[in-house]
Amino acid sequence: MPCKLGLDKARWLSESVGCEKMTVESNSEWQTKELTQTFLEGVRGAIPGADLQLAVIDKITDLWCDSPKHILDLGCGDGILGLFLLNRFPSAYGLFVDFSDPMLDAARRNVGTLTRATVVRGDFASPQWIDVANPPGSFDIVISGFAIHHQPDERKRELYYEIFEKLTPGGVFLNLEHVASVTPAGEELFDDFFIDHLHNFNSKFDTTANRETIADEYYRRPDKKENILSRVEDQCQWLRHIGYTDVDCFFKVFELALFGGRKASNKDNSADAKSRAAD
Repeated sequence: MPCKLGLDKARWLSESVGCEKMTVESNSEWQTKELTQTFLEGVRGAIPGADLQLAVIDKITDLWCDSPKHILDLGCGDGILGLFLLNRFPSAYGLFVDFSDPMLDAARRNVGTLTRATVVRGDFASPQWIDVANPPGSFDIVISGFAIHHQPDERKRELYYEIFEKLTPGGVFLNLEHVASVTPAGEELFDDFFIDHLHNFNSKFDTTANRETIADEYYRRPDKKENILSRVEDQCQWLRHIGYTDVDCFFKVFELALFGGRKASNKDNSADAKSRAAD
């Protein structure tokens, strides 16, 4: 059931998240050029299943929203997901939002002279990001990649609601995300699996790449402390409670998942109203 506005919404957002507080990421390691460069050059290309992830995104958006006008890439990094969608939908306009200046610089380089794309600074650690997303009014597709997991659960839930409010009827939200394993054993499997991919990727450019060294850097990476992982099952339930329909996890390999849903269209709402009237 969709959550209600006002007090019911506030009460729901605060349920079962303890006393976590929303924090602004002004001191984040992702504000540094060093971490940004390390991720873009040495980590992003090693993420397992990247081609399949894009193929799943392509299929979902093609069937659920085949002619979007406005696309939002929230926590865009260097803009890879938003640009993928703009290339897929040549009549759409894209807004790219991130809080990291080095990432925004990378996004602007990738966007280049594309007039259908706008890159702006915005921090979704607070609702202020909505201000920079206001000019289009609403979005047919909102996509986010490996960004929201830095927020406490309370803020994740608030953000998912804010995204829902920004979607057009029939709009799609997809979150490609680092999620929590159910057990410590699952986390160990993911870590070992990911280190294998990091080693294989870096060995293509450096024949002296050592798996033990890469593993040590992986476990001691400076941004690890900023990860606040949540199980994909829990996050899908949050989306359902907010009012998203057709919520599912569409892709998952250990702790890498693509999940989301869509906002009911006006046609769906009319059909529901007729069904309730018939009952």
